[in-house]
Amino acid sequence: MTGSNAPSTDINLEVSIGRRVRTLRQRLQLTATDLAAQAGLSPGMLSKIENGGTSPSLSTLRCLAEALHVPMTSFFAEFEERRDCSFVPAGQGVRIERRGTKAGHHYELLGHTLSGDIVVEPYLIRLSTDASTYTQFQHNGMEFIYMLSGKVIYRHADKLYPLSPGDSLFFDAAALHGPDELVVTPMTYLSIIIYPRQ
Repeated sequence: MTGSNAPSTDINLEVSIGRRVRTLRQRLQLTATDLAAQAGLSPGMLSKIENGGTSPSLSTLRCLAEALHVPMTSFFAEFEERRDCSFVPAGQGVRIERRGTKAGHHYELLGHTLSGDIVVEPYLIRLSTDASTYTQFQHNGMEFIYMLSGKVIYRHADKLYPLSPGDSLFFDAAALHGPDELVVTPMTYLSIIIYPRQ
């Protein structure tokens, strides 16, 4: 249990269809009695369908689709909607060449989003003992850094932040940023970049 207040996506097909029927009915400003009459159903049966209490037959779905002026497939759209999930086993993230790679900064992409309006890129970044500073990173979106090992003085715009294991930094990535002083190397930190999908 995470304590999240996010709505659960673990719903069955009957509940998903019922929600969709209710949404479409309300969009047309129809009462349940009106829709039941137009679809040739009893109000009690429509109530059961909308509440996910029964699995409607294909002929019933066809009658509802005609009454609601939608294709039958629209009843399944929400249930079939793709849910992103990206699993990366330990040590198997994709090595990425980015600005800073030549300065001894190693990037391992730990996952990616496939759809939606927001792109999230989580990286594990390692700076080797022979790495050099680089404060010229600049890109769209927001960035979150969580220090795992080593110590660094991290620059964001005109401010410096000392980061040790357990410290975090969350900032607007449009400003120049990057490690200004490598205090203890090698070091690793988690970097999560979030920006709108173009």
